Order: sequence, then C-alpha cells, then structure tokens
Amino acid sequence: QKMPPSLPATINIREPRWDQSTFQGRAKHFFMVTDPRNLLLSGATLEEARRVVEDYRAGTVHPGLTEDQLWRAKYIYDSAFHPDTGEKMILVGRMSAQVPMNMTITGCMLTFYRTTPAVLFWQWVNQSFNAIVNYTNRSGDAPITPSQLGTAYVSATTGAVVTALGLKSLTKHLPAIIGRYVPFAAVAAANCINIPLMRQRELKLGIPVTDENGNRLGESTAAAQKAIFQVVVSRIGMAAPAMAIPPVIMNMLEKRAFLKRYPYLNAPLQVSLVGLCLVFATPLCCALFPQKSSMPVSRLEPEVQDQIRKKDPRLETVYFNKGL
Repeated sequence: QKMPPSLPATINIREPRWDQSTFQGRAKHFFMVTDPRNLLLSGATLEEARRVVEDYRAGTVHPGLTEDQLWRAKYIYDSAFHPDTGEKMILVGRMSAQVPMNMTITGCMLTFYRTTPAVLFWQWVNQSFNAIVNYTNRSGDAPITPSQLGTAYVSATTGAVVTALGLKSLTKHLPAIIGRYVPFAAVAAANCINIPLMRQRELKLGIPVTDENGNRLGESTAAAQKAIFQVVVSRIGMAAPAMAIPPVIMNMLEKRAFLKRYPYLNAPLQVSLVGLCLVFATPLCCALFPQKSSMPVSRLEPEVQDQIRKKDPRLETVYFNKGL
C-alpha cells in the first residue's frame, strides 16, 4: 500500500517531532521518551510500532495511518529500541523506567542512610541499576564483551561504595541535615566513575560520526568524550532535585509529631517526594543537550579529520548520538 495523499511523504521521523535546537523542543521530546506508561506496552504493540516506523521509512504505510499515529508509533519505537543497533532494550534500562526505578532506589537511599550496611546495600543497588542504564543507552553499535562489561561494573560499583562510605565517615560530627546529603554526593561522584567505565569502549575506539543526513563518516574518540561528558552532567542534574529537596522537607517533618507517631510512613513519603521531583527532573535534564549532538570537524582527531576531508572537503560539522 503506497502512502495516501493525506499523509505527506516528507515527514522526517528519523528526527524528533519538536525542534531540537531549542530547550523547549527537547523537553517536549524527552517528556515523551521518559513517559513511564511506555513500560506497560505489550510486546505486540512494540513490534507493531516498529513495523509502522520501518515501513514508513521504506516508503510504504498502513491504510488510514494519520500523522499523529505515525508520531505515536515513532515514540513507542524510540522508547524500546536502541537508535544505533535497533535492538530491543532491556526493560529496566529504558529511559521510561528511569522515574519508577530511581524513585524507589533514591527514596530508599535517602531513608536508610544512617547505617553502614544500608549505605553499602543501596549504593550497590543504585550502581547496578546505573550500570544497566549506561550499557542499554550507550552510543554506537559496536559490541562490548562480557569481560569488559564485568570489569567496568565491578570498578564502577566499588568506586561508588568507597565514595559513599568515605563521605559518611566525614559527616559523623556534622549536623544531621549534612548527613542526609551524603547519598547525593556519592551518586554525583559515582556518575563520574560509572558512566565513563561502562562506556570505556567508546573512549578507546570512538563512536560513529555522521553528516547532517546520517551518512556515516567514521568513528571518533573526541566525539565520545563530549558525549560522555554531556551524559554525566545530565545525570547529576537529574539526581540533584530528587536528592536535595526531599531531605529538607523530611528533616522538617521528622521534628513534627505526625512522623513520630507514624514512623512507618517515612519511607513511602520519601519515595513519593523523590518521584515527584524525578517526573520533571528526568526529562528536563535529558533536554540539557541535544540527543543528536554535534561538533566541528576541526575538533576531531587529525586522522578522522583527514578521513572526512577525503570524502567531503567542505564539511564543517559532524553529528553523533550522545547516548542517554
């Protein structure tokens, strides 16, 4: 079935629906990508969305398909399939799982921060989750070996736990409110360790760079460095409101009679506050940088510059998927 006249053949569904050169456009895009309701979609729905998207790109369309239905299929497809490899992503590693998973883990980290075993356990859980997310949302299509993955996971998790315990020991003689911020400091430091380690293959071998039309030009480690830096900044920003605002509120509430009378409400209340922060912080911090990032050809490695100039001497800017 060829495309009906009602649906123009010029819709570029390889790009987001909204203008990605503006923060507002990126925010709208990531509110769709991180929508937790996408986790509830069945395998059949995901496969149907994949079929609609791939058929449209190939020049055919299902009868009666509207533009809104096409964009809905594109966002379902993007929420579950890797942009470079096309593989279905691990469920808990998808960006749509960020809010429910992080609100549970972060809420528990902020609630159970007083004892060393609790700090150890929740930092391990958090970094295990982060490792899955970082692997699932890596940039590029080159495979990573199980030994590389294992080494990166152990190094990143150890680094995060050591950081958390070190910070906890430093705050023993400081006011209680300072102790509440140990989990955030540990998470921020751990992101600086975990993300580069889980994506170390990109730093060694580079990530694909393309021209504006998506034609692959080569692999660049300079692009990988920029991509990973942007992701680290976004992840720390994502964690900041959820780990900075609830401790202040909980510190005030714990001094009131209500929580003293019903102490079992502490954890659910903390998780709910974190969830409220994450619903907004997750898409807004993902939107800090464009998903399809760019850099001047002149800032790439000399050998990659030469490779590109042989193909297109006039090309000034290359593009790459920064990952999430």
